[in-house]
Amino acid sequence: MASFDDAFTALIGNEGGYSFNPADPGGETMWGVTARVAQAWGYAGAMKDLPLDTAKQIAKTNYWDPYQCDQFDPRIGFQVFDAAYNGGHPAQWLQQAAGVTADGSIGAITVAAVRNSDPLKIIILFNASRLLYYTGLEAWGSFGKGWTNRIANNLTRGAS
Repeated sequence: MASFDDAFTALIGNEGGYSFNPADPGGETMWGVTARVAQAWGYAGAMKDLPLDTAKQIAKTNYWDPYQCDQFDPRIGFQVFDAAYNGGHPAQWLQQAAGVTADGSIGAITVAAVRNSDPLKIIILFNASRLLYYTGLEAWGSFGKGWTNRIANNLTRGAS
């Protein structure tokens, strides 16, 4: 995985297409984009019709660029991107994994610490924090198996 395009392709493999599960706090989604996010982006159509290219633009602007994913080893960048897209606290998890203050703001200190760390160690610690977070959510009973599978797939990607 060497670019945003590669990461987005892998992300869509995790997300899939249209979903509307009443138990999902995200509500109606297409390509993993919630109706709320799509509407904030200016999309006014039916969620089932959200173009993949629109989802890709949203993903780059809302979940790749703000987390500076292109500043990291591509395997780490993907982990952060996937977690940002799926929900949680990816900046803090990354900072905890890198051993810096978890203030939620990815800046020069975080980037340097991550770059100077073993990528596999960052990936393992990051996903451990992610799993611990998910297990504490009320929705764990409904979505825990899917989240666990997603993280297992991401760990496999990270080890490649």
